[in-house]
Amino acid sequence: MQRSFQHTILLIEQDKFLRRMIALGLQGQGMRVIEASSLLNAHGLEKQHPEVVILDIDGEAGRDSTLLTLVQAHPLLARLPLVLLAWEYGPDSIPSPIPVACLTKPFDARALYLDVKHALATSAALRSQVAPAPTSCPTPTIWPMVTAAGLLLAFIGLLLQLALTAIGLLIVMVALLWWTLGSRVEPQPVMTEAG
Repeated sequence: MQRSFQHTILLIEQDKFLRRMIALGLQGQGMRVIEASSLLNAHGLEKQHPEVVILDIDGEAGRDSTLLTLVQAHPLLARLPLVLLAWEYGPDSIPSPIPVACLTKPFDARALYLDVKHALATSAALRSQVAPAPTSCPTPTIWPMVTAAGLLLAFIGLLLQLALTAIGLLIVMVALLWWTLGSRVEPQPVMTEAG
């Protein structure tokens, strides 16, 4: 049975693992995702008609603005709303006639879904020639950092457990070796006073 999707999203992300995780999450929300590592690898856009572009603008110096400029100049993508992903961004410095949402990495998946839903509403408004409601960059939440801290503590706990286990086994081995090989004491004669 083939699943039907209501909306199509173009996701351009270089990191294949992050791209796959985002795509799976969006597909779970009922969206078709066109995955690409770059704009050159985004095939079949004419047939699939994406409604929103999610774009990772991290990269080498100068590449960020070039990729954003290429997407904005593309004839099929120029009028689509953008959701930008970056470690750092300046939303005020992004020139765009189309509303742009910005997410700072690491981001909360719920914030991404909310931005995509706003972008889809903007896309629908643009198609019907209604003035879109302005979108703003969501306030980052603390939960991704709390999750990362929890994972770090769990990892440190596992390492400490392994270290303590190794030390305990080393003590047992040394004690057994010393007990079996080197602790034989010869009885010494008792001296008595003659007299």
